[in-house]
Amino acid sequence: MPGEEFLILFYNTYVLEILVRAIVLVAVIPIHECAHGLVASWMGDHTARDLGRTTLNPLVHLDPVGSTMLVLTGLGWAKPVPVDTRNFRSPKWGMAITALAGPAANILLALFALAVFKIAAPWLPTAAVFIFYIVIENTVYLAVFNMIPIPPLDGSRLLTALLPYRAYYALMRYERVIMAVLMIALFSGVLSFPLGAASNAVLGVLDALTGFLG
Repeated sequence: MPGEEFLILFYNTYVLEILVRAIVLVAVIPIHECAHGLVASWMGDHTARDLGRTTLNPLVHLDPVGSTMLVLTGLGWAKPVPVDTRNFRSPKWGMAITALAGPAANILLALFALAVFKIAAPWLPTAAVFIFYIVIENTVYLAVFNMIPIPPLDGSRLLTALLPYRAYYALMRYERVIMAVLMIALFSGVLSFPLGAASNAVLGVLDALTGFLG
C-alpha cells in the first residue's frame, strides 16, 4: 500500500540519518575538539592537555545532552575545551587560532576522507558509498557552521581578535542570548540555504584538489 511504502521510506531515511550522525559524533567531533586542545598546547596553554582533552577518545569530549541532540536532530554540542588565555603571548589571537583549529581539522579530515572515498568507492557497496559521502558532507558542514562569527562558535574568536577589548568584552556579555537566537534561526531553516551554499563551495574546492583521483 502507498501508505506503507511511505512509512518504510521514512523509516529507512531516518535510520540512515541517525547512523550518519552517530558516525560524525564518534569520529569527527573528537578530532575537532582534540585539535583545539593540541593547538592551545602548542601555543603555550597546557590546560586541555593536563585535563586529558588532547585525545581522540569520544567519551572524553562528548556531552550527554549535546550528543543526544546531535543524533536525534542533527544539532548538538560537545564539552567545551578548557583554555586559559593568560598562557598565550597574545590572549585574543591565541584564542582565535586555537578556535580555528577545530574547523581546520574538519576540512583536512574531509579532504583526506574524500581522497580515500574516490579510491575505494569502486569496490564499496552502494549503501556504503552513500553513507561515506554523507559523512564527508556533514564534516564540511560542521566546519562551515563553526566558522559563523557568532559567539560561542569558533568563528567568533577570529572576529573578537579583530575587535577592541571594550567591544570584545561587551560582545561576550551577550554570548548566551546570541547563541539562543542562532539556534532559533537554525531550527527555523533561515540559515539552511547560506550554510548549504557555503558547504557546497568548500566541497567543490576539495573535489578539485582530489580531482586527479577520479
